[in-house]
Amino acid sequence: MKKLNIAILIPAFNEAKYIDKVISDCINQLSLDIIIVDDGSTDNTINIVEEKIKYFKNKKFNKIILLKHVKNQGKGEALKTGFSYALNNNYDGVITIDADGQHKVSEINNFLKIINEKNPDIIVGSRFKNTKGMPFLRLATNIFTSWLISAIAGKRIEDVQSGFRYLSKKVIESIKIETSNFDTEPEILLKASWQNFLIINVPITTIYHTNFISYVNPIKDTIKFFKLVFKSFIWKRKIKRSGTKL
Repeated sequence: MKKLNIAILIPAFNEAKYIDKVISDCINQLSLDIIIVDDGSTDNTINIVEEKIKYFKNKKFNKIILLKHVKNQGKGEALKTGFSYALNNNYDGVITIDADGQHKVSEINNFLKIINEKNPDIIVGSRFKNTKGMPFLRLATNIFTSWLISAIAGKRIEDVQSGFRYLSKKVIESIKIETSNFDTEPEILLKASWQNFLIINVPITTIYHTNFISYVNPIKDTIKFFKLVFKSFIWKRKIKRSGTKL
C-alpha cells in the first residue's frame, strides 16, 4: 500500500495558552503537515501561530497552514473548513487533535500504525481506558452520550465526544455535515456507521490542566445534543430509503 498523505488538523478558539506547545510537539515528533483553523479567536492565538509559521519556515519538513474565520462559528464549522482544505489539497485523510494541549501528540504514531496496518475509515481516540483526572460530571456525560450514540449507530463507539480521531478522505467526501458545533463529531460517527465505514476505537491519554477552561455550554450544548438525537432518526430513515450519501 502506498504511503498516505495525512495531515494534522487542529481547530482552535482562544487557545493562546497552549497552542504554541501543541504546534511545537507536532513538529518535533512528526513529519506531517499541520492545518490550523482559527475559529475567530479574540486572544493572541493567531499571532502565536503566525510566529510559529515564520520560525519553522524552511527549517522542518512540516508545512503549517493557517486558515481563519473572521467570527467564531463553532467547532463543527472549523472542522468543515479544515476538511475542505484537506480535500482540495489532495490529502488522504486527517488526524484531528484539540488545541488545548489535552492530547498527547506522540500517540498520533499509534494512529499512523493502525492506518498502515488496517486501513480504517475512522479511528476514535477513547479516553475511557484511563479516566484519572476527568471531572465526574464530564465522565458521566461522556459515558451516557457514547452509549446512546452507539445504540443509534448500531456500532460500539467508545468516546463519541473525543476530538482525537482520524478520518479518511473517503469519509470526508461521503458525509454531508449539517451541524456546526460540538454536535458535529457525533454526527459524523452516526452517518459513517450507517454507511458501514470501518470505525476503530483506540485508547488515548488525556491531560487535564489546572484551571482548564471548557467552551462547552452545559445547557446549550445539551439541547443541541438531544436535537441531534432527534434528527438522527430522520437521517437514518432517509439513508435507508434512498441509499444516498448523508
